[in-house]
Amino acid sequence: MTHLIDRSVIDAHNARLQRDLDSDYAHLGEQLARRGIDIETVRAQVAAFGVAIPSWGVGTGGTRFARFPGQGEPRHVFDKLQDCGVIQQLARATPTVSLHIPWDKCSDWNELRQTASAYGLAFDAMNSNTFSDQKGQAHSYKYGSLTHTDAATRAQAVAHNLECIEIGQKLGSRALTVWVGDGSNFPGQQHFRRAFDRYLDSSAQIYAALPSDWRMFLEHKIAEPAFYSTVIQDWGSSFLAAQALGPKAQCLVDLGHHAPNVNIELIVARLIAAGKLAGFHFNDSKYGDDDLDAGSVSPYRLFLVFNELVAAAHEGVPFEPAYMLDQSHNVTDPIESLMTSAAQVLRTYAQALLVDRQALDAAQDGNDAMTATHLLKQGFQTDVTPILQRVRLDAGGAIDPVGAYRASGYRQRVAGERPAVVGGSGGIV
Repeated sequence: MTHLIDRSVIDAHNARLQRDLDSDYAHLGEQLARRGIDIETVRAQVAAFGVAIPSWGVGTGGTRFARFPGQGEPRHVFDKLQDCGVIQQLARATPTVSLHIPWDKCSDWNELRQTASAYGLAFDAMNSNTFSDQKGQAHSYKYGSLTHTDAATRAQAVAHNLECIEIGQKLGSRALTVWVGDGSNFPGQQHFRRAFDRYLDSSAQIYAALPSDWRMFLEHKIAEPAFYSTVIQDWGSSFLAAQALGPKAQCLVDLGHHAPNVNIELIVARLIAAGKLAGFHFNDSKYGDDDLDAGSVSPYRLFLVFNELVAAAHEGVPFEPAYMLDQSHNVTDPIESLMTSAAQVLRTYAQALLVDRQALDAAQDGNDAMTATHLLKQGFQTDVTPILQRVRLDAGGAIDPVGAYRASGYRQRVAGERPAVVGGSGGIV
Protein backbone atom coordinates (compact mmCIF):
# COMPACT_ATOMS: atom_id res chain seq x y z
CA MET A 1 0.00 0.00 0.00
CA THR A 2 1.31 3.46 -0.91
CA HIS A 3 1.77 5.55 2.25
CA LEU A 4 0.75 9.12 1.49
CA ILE A 5 1.44 10.19 5.08
CA ASP A 6 4.90 9.32 6.35
CA ARG A 7 4.64 6.25 8.58
CA SER A 8 6.94 7.80 11.17
CA VAL A 9 4.47 10.67 11.71
CA ILE A 10 1.67 8.24 12.51
CA ASP A 11 3.86 6.06 14.71
CA ALA A 12 5.13 9.03 16.73
CA HIS A 13 1.58 10.32 17.10
CA ASN A 14 0.29 6.92 18.25
CA ALA A 15 3.16 6.42 20.68
CA ARG A 16 2.07 9.47 22.67
CA LEU A 17 -1.52 8.20 22.95
CA GLN A 18 -1.27 4.43 23.23
CA ARG A 19 -0.73 4.20 26.99
CA ASP A 20 -3.94 6.13 27.67
CA LEU A 21 -5.76 4.06 25.05
CA ASP A 22 -4.69 0.80 26.68
CA SER A 23 -6.03 2.01 30.02
CA ASP A 24 -9.29 3.34 28.56
CA TYR A 25 -9.87 0.17 26.54
CA ALA A 26 -9.35 -2.07 29.58
CA HIS A 27 -11.70 0.07 31.65
CA LEU A 28 -14.43 0.01 28.99
CA GLY A 29 -13.97 -3.75 28.67
CA GLU A 30 -14.64 -4.14 32.39
CA GLN A 31 -17.75 -1.96 32.18
CA LEU A 32 -19.16 -3.91 29.25
CA ALA A 33 -18.34 -7.25 30.86
CA ARG A 34 -20.61 -6.32 33.78
CA ARG A 35 -23.39 -5.96 31.18
CA GLY A 36 -22.55 -9.35 29.65
CA ILE A 37 -20.86 -7.85 26.58
CA ASP A 38 -17.48 -9.02 25.26
CA ILE A 39 -15.56 -5.97 24.06
CA GLU A 40 -13.44 -8.05 21.68
CA THR A 41 -16.54 -9.29 19.87
CA VAL A 42 -17.74 -5.73 19.41
CA ARG A 43 -14.28 -4.62 18.30
CA ALA A 44 -14.16 -7.32 15.62
CA GLN A 45 -17.58 -6.33 14.27
CA VAL A 46 -16.63 -2.66 14.11
CA ALA A 47 -13.32 -3.50 12.42
CA ALA A 48 -15.21 -5.32 9.65
CA PHE A 49 -17.46 -2.32 8.94
CA GLY A 50 -16.64 0.16 6.18
CA VAL A 51 -18.25 3.23 4.64
CA ALA A 52 -17.54 4.58 1.14
CA ILE A 53 -16.17 8.04 0.44
CA PRO A 54 -17.86 10.13 -2.27
CA SER A 55 -15.23 11.34 -4.71
CA TRP A 56 -16.88 14.76 -4.81
CA GLY A 57 -16.70 14.99 -1.02
CA VAL A 58 -12.96 15.72 -0.96
CA GLY A 59 -13.58 19.02 -2.72
CA THR A 60 -14.89 22.12 -1.00
CA GLY A 61 -18.66 22.40 -1.17
CA GLY A 62 -20.84 25.44 -1.56
CA THR A 63 -24.39 26.69 -1.86
CA ARG A 64 -26.45 28.16 -4.68
CA PHE A 65 -25.24 31.57 -3.45
CA ALA A 66 -21.50 31.12 -3.32
CA ARG A 67 -18.58 28.75 -3.06
CA PHE A 68 -15.32 29.53 -1.27
CA PRO A 69 -12.56 27.16 -2.48
CA GLY A 70 -10.13 25.65 0.00
CA GLN A 71 -6.40 25.09 -0.20
CA GLY A 72 -5.08 22.27 -2.33
CA GLU A 73 -8.39 21.30 -3.91
CA PRO A 74 -8.23 18.22 -6.15
CA ARG A 75 -7.90 19.03 -9.83
CA HIS A 76 -9.08 15.70 -11.21
CA VAL A 77 -10.07 12.19 -10.18
CA PHE A 78 -6.48 11.11 -9.48
CA ASP A 79 -6.09 13.94 -6.96
CA LYS A 80 -9.41 12.91 -5.43
CA LEU A 81 -8.16 9.34 -5.04
CA GLN A 82 -5.01 10.62 -3.38
CA ASP A 83 -7.06 12.49 -0.77
CA CYS A 84 -9.26 9.42 -0.29
CA GLY A 85 -6.10 7.38 0.21
CA VAL A 86 -5.04 9.70 3.04
CA ILE A 87 -8.43 9.28 4.70
CA GLN A 88 -8.20 5.51 4.52
CA GLN A 89 -4.57 5.45 5.70
CA LEU A 90 -5.42 7.39 8.85
CA ALA A 91 -9.04 6.45 9.64
CA ARG A 92 -9.09 2.82 8.38
CA ALA A 93 -12.85 2.87 7.90
CA THR A 94 -13.25 3.98 4.27
CA PRO A 95 -11.98 1.23 1.95
CA THR A 96 -14.07 2.22 -1.09
CA VAL A 97 -14.73 5.30 -3.23
CA SER A 98 -17.94 6.16 -5.07
CA LEU A 99 -17.37 7.96 -8.38
CA HIS A 100 -19.61 10.52 -10.09
CA ILE A 101 -19.70 10.58 -13.88
CA PRO A 102 -18.90 12.75 -15.83
CA TRP A 103 -17.15 14.66 -13.01
CA ASP A 104 -14.67 11.80 -12.58
CA LYS A 105 -14.01 10.85 -16.20
CA CYS A 106 -10.46 9.95 -17.17
CA SER A 107 -8.64 8.58 -20.20
CA ASP A 108 -7.41 5.33 -18.66
CA TRP A 109 -9.75 3.43 -16.33
CA ASN A 110 -7.23 0.64 -15.79
CA GLU A 111 -4.69 3.16 -14.53
CA LEU A 112 -7.32 4.61 -12.19
CA ARG A 113 -8.12 1.17 -10.79
CA GLN A 114 -4.44 0.41 -10.25
CA THR A 115 -3.91 3.77 -8.54
CA ALA A 116 -6.83 3.12 -6.22
CA SER A 117 -5.49 -0.32 -5.38
CA ALA A 118 -2.09 1.16 -4.52
CA TYR A 119 -3.85 3.39 -1.98
CA GLY A 120 -5.71 0.41 -0.52
CA LEU A 121 -8.98 1.46 -2.14
CA ALA A 122 -11.66 -0.16 -4.30
CA PHE A 123 -14.75 1.30 -5.99
CA ASP A 124 -18.27 1.41 -4.62
CA ALA A 125 -21.45 2.37 -6.50
CA MET A 126 -21.25 4.50 -9.63
CA ASN A 127 -23.27 7.72 -9.68
CA SER A 128 -24.79 9.16 -12.85
CA ASN A 129 -25.46 12.85 -13.48
CA THR A 130 -28.51 13.89 -15.46
CA PHE A 131 -29.33 16.82 -13.18
CA SER A 132 -26.95 19.27 -14.86
CA ASP A 133 -25.93 19.92 -18.46
CA GLN A 134 -22.44 19.01 -19.58
CA LYS A 135 -20.39 20.76 -22.24
CA GLY A 136 -21.35 19.63 -25.72
CA GLN A 137 -24.40 17.51 -24.84
CA ALA A 138 -27.14 17.60 -27.47
CA HIS A 139 -30.19 17.99 -25.22
CA SER A 140 -30.66 20.04 -22.05
CA TYR A 141 -31.94 18.64 -18.74
CA LYS A 142 -33.47 21.96 -17.72
CA TYR A 143 -36.95 20.41 -17.81
CA GLY A 144 -36.01 16.88 -16.85
CA SER A 145 -33.94 13.91 -17.91
CA LEU A 146 -35.30 10.37 -17.51
CA THR A 147 -38.81 11.88 -17.30
CA HIS A 148 -38.47 14.59 -19.96
CA THR A 149 -41.40 14.99 -22.34
CA ASP A 150 -38.92 14.80 -25.25
CA ALA A 151 -38.00 11.21 -26.19
CA ALA A 152 -34.54 12.19 -27.46
CA THR A 153 -33.65 13.80 -24.14
CA ARG A 154 -34.78 10.71 -22.27
CA ALA A 155 -32.71 8.52 -24.59
CA GLN A 156 -29.66 10.69 -23.92
CA ALA A 157 -30.16 10.30 -20.15
CA VAL A 158 -30.55 6.54 -20.49
CA ALA A 159 -27.38 6.32 -22.61
CA HIS A 160 -25.43 8.21 -19.96
CA ASN A 161 -26.49 5.73 -17.27
CA LEU A 162 -25.48 2.83 -19.52
CA GLU A 163 -22.07 4.48 -19.93
CA CYS A 164 -21.77 4.62 -16.14
CA ILE A 165 -22.42 0.89 -15.95
CA GLU A 166 -19.71 0.22 -18.55
CA ILE A 167 -17.20 2.34 -16.65
CA GLY A 168 -18.17 0.67 -13.38
CA GLN A 169 -17.51 -2.77 -14.84
CA LYS A 170 -13.96 -1.69 -15.68
CA LEU A 171 -13.44 -0.50 -12.11
CA GLY A 172 -14.97 -3.44 -10.26
CA SER A 173 -18.11 -1.64 -9.10
CA ARG A 174 -21.33 -3.62 -8.67
CA ALA A 175 -24.00 -0.93 -8.33
CA LEU A 176 -25.43 2.13 -10.05
CA THR A 177 -27.01 4.96 -8.06
CA VAL A 178 -29.63 6.92 -10.00
CA TRP A 179 -30.82 10.24 -8.65
CA VAL A 180 -32.77 12.66 -10.84
CA GLY A 181 -33.70 16.24 -10.06
CA ASP A 182 -36.70 15.95 -12.38
CA GLY A 183 -39.84 17.68 -11.21
CA SER A 184 -41.69 20.97 -11.49
CA ASN A 185 -41.67 24.45 -10.00
CA PHE A 186 -45.27 25.48 -10.71
CA PRO A 187 -48.66 23.83 -10.18
CA GLY A 188 -49.85 22.43 -13.49
CA GLN A 189 -46.38 22.47 -15.03
CA GLN A 190 -46.09 18.68 -15.07
CA HIS A 191 -48.53 15.79 -15.42
CA PHE A 192 -47.59 13.76 -12.34
CA ARG A 193 -48.69 10.32 -13.52
CA ARG A 194 -47.22 10.64 -17.01
CA ALA A 195 -43.89 11.86 -15.60
CA PHE A 196 -43.70 8.84 -13.29
CA ASP A 197 -44.56 6.52 -16.18
CA ARG A 198 -41.76 8.04 -18.23
CA TYR A 199 -39.39 7.51 -15.31
CA LEU A 200 -40.34 3.84 -15.13
CA ASP A 201 -39.91 3.37 -18.87
CA SER A 202 -36.45 5.02 -18.90
CA SER A 203 -35.33 3.20 -15.74
CA ALA A 204 -36.46 -0.12 -17.18
CA GLN A 205 -34.03 0.38 -20.06
CA ILE A 206 -31.21 1.01 -17.59
CA TYR A 207 -32.27 -1.94 -15.44
CA ALA A 208 -32.19 -4.25 -18.46
CA ALA A 209 -28.51 -3.37 -19.00
CA LEU A 210 -27.41 -4.22 -15.45
CA PRO A 211 -24.88 -7.08 -15.19
CA SER A 212 -26.21 -10.12 -13.34
CA ASP A 213 -24.35 -9.27 -10.11
CA TRP A 214 -25.23 -5.56 -10.07
CA ARG A 215 -27.87 -3.60 -8.17
CA MET A 216 -29.64 -0.37 -9.08
CA PHE A 217 -30.05 2.12 -6.23
CA LEU A 218 -32.99 4.50 -6.61
CA GLU A 219 -32.45 7.69 -4.63
CA HIS A 220 -35.37 9.90 -3.62
CA LYS A 221 -35.38 13.57 -2.58
CA ILE A 222 -38.30 15.62 -1.35
CA ALA A 223 -37.26 18.86 -3.10
CA GLU A 224 -34.46 20.68 -4.93
CA PRO A 225 -33.77 21.59 -7.62
CA ALA A 226 -37.52 21.28 -8.32
CA PHE A 227 -39.38 23.03 -5.50
CA TYR A 228 -43.05 22.26 -6.24
CA SER A 229 -42.88 18.57 -7.09
CA THR A 230 -40.20 15.94 -7.51
CA VAL A 231 -40.82 12.79 -9.54
CA ILE A 232 -39.14 10.48 -7.00
CA GLN A 233 -39.92 12.59 -3.95
CA ASP A 234 -40.09 10.07 -1.10
CA TRP A 235 -39.53 6.45 -0.19
CA GLY A 236 -43.02 5.52 -1.38
CA SER A 237 -42.36 6.58 -4.95
CA SER A 238 -38.92 4.98 -4.79
CA PHE A 239 -40.45 1.75 -3.49
CA LEU A 240 -43.12 1.71 -6.22
CA ALA A 241 -40.43 2.15 -8.87
CA ALA A 242 -38.16 -0.50 -7.35
CA GLN A 243 -41.07 -2.96 -7.18
CA ALA A 244 -41.95 -2.30 -10.81
CA LEU A 245 -38.36 -2.66 -12.06
CA GLY A 246 -37.43 -5.93 -10.37
CA PRO A 247 -35.36 -7.54 -7.60
CA LYS A 248 -32.09 -5.78 -8.50
CA ALA A 249 -33.68 -2.35 -7.95
CA GLN A 250 -33.66 -1.08 -4.37
CA CYS A 251 -34.27 2.15 -2.46
CA LEU A 252 -31.39 4.31 -1.27
CA VAL A 253 -31.92 6.39 1.89
CA ASP A 254 -30.13 9.74 2.11
CA LEU A 255 -30.64 11.08 5.63
CA GLY A 256 -31.06 14.64 4.35
CA HIS A 257 -33.67 13.91 1.70
CA HIS A 258 -36.72 13.98 3.96
CA ALA A 259 -39.06 16.55 5.40
CA PRO A 260 -38.12 17.76 8.91
CA ASN A 261 -38.96 15.29 11.72
CA VAL A 262 -39.75 12.40 9.38
CA ASN A 263 -39.21 9.06 11.15
CA ILE A 264 -36.33 7.82 8.99
CA GLU A 265 -35.67 4.73 11.11
CA LEU A 266 -39.25 3.60 10.47
CA ILE A 267 -38.68 3.96 6.72
CA VAL A 268 -35.53 1.88 7.09
CA ALA A 269 -37.45 -0.84 8.93
CA ARG A 270 -40.15 -0.93 6.24
CA LEU A 271 -37.59 -1.22 3.43
CA ILE A 272 -35.72 -3.98 5.24
CA ALA A 273 -38.96 -5.91 5.69
CA ALA A 274 -39.75 -5.52 1.99
CA GLY A 275 -36.25 -6.57 0.89
CA LYS A 276 -35.79 -3.19 -0.80
CA LEU A 277 -33.18 -1.38 1.32
CA ALA A 278 -30.26 -0.49 -0.94
CA GLY A 279 -28.25 1.39 1.66
CA PHE A 280 -27.45 4.89 2.84
CA HIS A 281 -25.96 8.24 2.08
CA PHE A 282 -24.90 9.45 5.52
CA ASN A 283 -25.00 13.14 6.40
CA ASP A 284 -26.96 15.37 8.74
CA SER A 285 -29.37 18.28 8.44
CA LYS A 286 -31.02 21.00 10.46
CA TYR A 287 -33.40 22.69 8.02
CA GLY A 288 -33.38 20.59 4.85
CA ASP A 289 -30.86 18.82 2.66
CA ASP A 290 -27.98 20.59 4.39
CA ASP A 291 -25.40 17.82 3.79
CA LEU A 292 -23.77 18.47 7.15
CA ASP A 293 -21.22 16.10 8.69
CA ALA A 294 -22.78 12.82 9.82
CA GLY A 295 -24.04 13.00 13.39
CA SER A 296 -23.13 16.67 13.79
CA VAL A 297 -26.72 17.72 14.56
CA SER A 298 -28.80 14.61 15.28
CA PRO A 299 -26.54 11.77 16.47
CA TYR A 300 -29.43 10.01 18.22
CA ARG A 301 -31.39 9.85 14.97
CA LEU A 302 -28.39 8.18 13.34
CA PHE A 303 -28.23 5.77 16.27
CA LEU A 304 -31.90 4.86 15.86
CA VAL A 305 -31.26 4.04 12.20
CA PHE A 306 -28.41 1.73 13.20
CA ASN A 307 -30.58 0.21 15.88
CA GLU A 308 -32.90 -1.03 13.12
CA LEU A 309 -29.96 -2.35 11.09
CA VAL A 310 -28.42 -4.21 14.02
CA ALA A 311 -31.82 -5.57 15.05
CA ALA A 312 -32.43 -6.95 11.56
CA ALA A 313 -28.98 -8.54 11.45
CA HIS A 314 -29.53 -10.01 14.94
CA GLU A 315 -32.81 -11.54 13.78
CA GLY A 316 -31.21 -13.02 10.66
CA VAL A 317 -33.13 -10.90 8.16
CA PRO A 318 -31.33 -11.14 4.79
CA PHE A 319 -30.18 -7.74 3.55
CA GLU A 320 -26.97 -6.20 2.23
CA PRO A 321 -26.98 -2.42 2.65
CA ALA A 322 -24.34 -0.21 1.07
CA TYR A 323 -22.93 2.60 3.19
CA MET A 324 -21.58 5.91 1.87
CA LEU A 325 -20.96 9.41 3.16
CA ASP A 326 -22.53 12.25 1.17
CA GLN A 327 -21.59 15.65 2.55
CA SER A 328 -20.78 19.21 1.52
CA HIS A 329 -17.84 20.74 3.36
CA ASN A 330 -18.21 24.49 3.08
CA VAL A 331 -16.16 25.70 6.05
CA THR A 332 -13.98 22.71 7.05
CA ASP A 333 -11.12 20.79 5.53
CA PRO A 334 -12.98 18.01 3.62
CA ILE A 335 -10.46 15.37 4.68
CA GLU A 336 -10.97 16.20 8.35
CA SER A 337 -14.75 16.19 8.01
CA LEU A 338 -14.81 12.87 6.15
CA MET A 339 -12.55 11.17 8.70
CA THR A 340 -14.67 12.51 11.54
CA SER A 341 -17.91 11.43 9.85
CA ALA A 342 -16.58 7.95 9.12
CA ALA A 343 -15.67 7.64 12.80
CA GLN A 344 -19.15 8.84 13.77
CA VAL A 345 -20.77 6.16 11.62
CA LEU A 346 -18.60 3.47 13.22
CA ARG A 347 -19.27 4.94 16.67
CA THR A 348 -23.01 4.72 16.10
CA TYR A 349 -22.73 1.15 14.83
CA ALA A 350 -20.74 0.16 17.91
CA GLN A 351 -23.29 1.78 20.22
CA ALA A 352 -26.13 -0.08 18.52
CA LEU A 353 -24.25 -3.35 19.04
CA LEU A 354 -24.35 -2.72 22.79
CA VAL A 355 -28.14 -2.81 23.03
CA ASP A 356 -29.39 -5.87 24.93
CA ARG A 357 -31.60 -7.38 22.22
CA GLN A 358 -33.14 -10.05 24.42
CA ALA A 359 -34.12 -7.50 27.08
CA LEU A 360 -35.43 -5.12 24.42
CA ASP A 361 -37.59 -7.85 22.89
CA ALA A 362 -39.03 -8.61 26.32
CA ALA A 363 -39.76 -4.95 26.99
CA GLN A 364 -41.47 -4.54 23.64
CA ASP A 365 -43.53 -7.68 24.06
CA GLY A 366 -44.51 -6.52 27.55
CA ASN A 367 -45.38 -2.98 26.42
CA ASP A 368 -42.79 -1.61 28.85
CA ALA A 369 -42.01 1.68 27.13
CA MET A 370 -39.69 3.04 29.82
CA THR A 371 -37.45 -0.02 29.93
CA ALA A 372 -37.32 -0.18 26.13
CA THR A 373 -36.22 3.42 25.71
CA HIS A 374 -33.77 3.07 28.62
CA LEU A 375 -32.10 0.12 26.87
CA LEU A 376 -31.61 2.18 23.74
CA LYS A 377 -30.28 5.15 25.69
CA GLN A 378 -27.87 2.89 27.56
CA GLY A 379 -26.26 1.86 24.28
CA PHE A 380 -26.27 5.38 22.84
CA GLN A 381 -24.77 6.98 25.94
CA THR A 382 -21.86 4.54 26.18
CA ASP A 383 -18.58 6.15 25.14
CA VAL A 384 -17.12 3.64 22.68
CA THR A 385 -14.16 5.85 21.71
CA PRO A 386 -11.56 3.32 22.95
CA ILE A 387 -13.03 0.67 20.63
CA LEU A 388 -12.75 2.97 17.62
CA GLN A 389 -9.22 3.96 18.57
CA ARG A 390 -8.17 0.33 19.04
CA VAL A 391 -9.63 -0.62 15.65
CA ARG A 392 -7.65 2.14 13.94
CA LEU A 393 -4.44 1.30 15.77
CA ASP A 394 -4.70 -2.43 15.06
CA ALA A 395 -5.25 -1.69 11.36
CA GLY A 396 -2.21 0.58 11.14
CA GLY A 397 -4.11 3.85 11.27
CA ALA A 398 -4.00 6.79 13.63
CA ILE A 399 -5.47 6.78 17.13
CA ASP A 400 -6.45 10.42 16.51
CA PRO A 401 -6.80 10.78 12.71
CA VAL A 402 -7.35 14.54 12.63
CA GLY A 403 -4.43 15.17 14.97
CA ALA A 404 -2.10 12.99 12.91
CA TYR A 405 -3.34 14.58 9.69
CA ARG A 406 -2.61 18.07 10.93
CA ALA A 407 0.81 17.01 12.21
CA SER A 408 1.66 15.58 8.77
CA GLY A 409 1.29 18.89 6.94
CA TYR A 410 -0.45 17.12 4.07
CA ARG A 411 -2.84 19.98 3.27
CA GLN A 412 -0.02 22.51 3.10
CA ARG A 413 1.99 20.19 0.86
CA VAL A 414 -0.74 19.59 -1.71
CA ALA A 415 -1.65 23.28 -1.62
CA GLY A 416 1.82 23.92 -3.03
CA GLU A 417 1.35 21.28 -5.73
CA ARG A 418 -2.19 22.07 -6.83
CA PRO A 419 -3.04 25.48 -8.33
CA ALA A 420 -5.36 27.67 -6.26
CA VAL A 421 -8.99 27.77 -7.40
CA VAL A 422 -10.70 31.15 -7.78
CA GLY A 423 -13.97 31.44 -5.85
CA GLY A 424 -17.02 33.60 -6.24
CA SER A 425 -19.33 31.40 -8.30
CA GLY A 426 -22.39 29.64 -6.96
CA GLY A 427 -23.16 25.94 -7.03
CA ILE A 428 -21.98 22.93 -5.07
CA VAL A 429 -19.10 20.70 -6.09
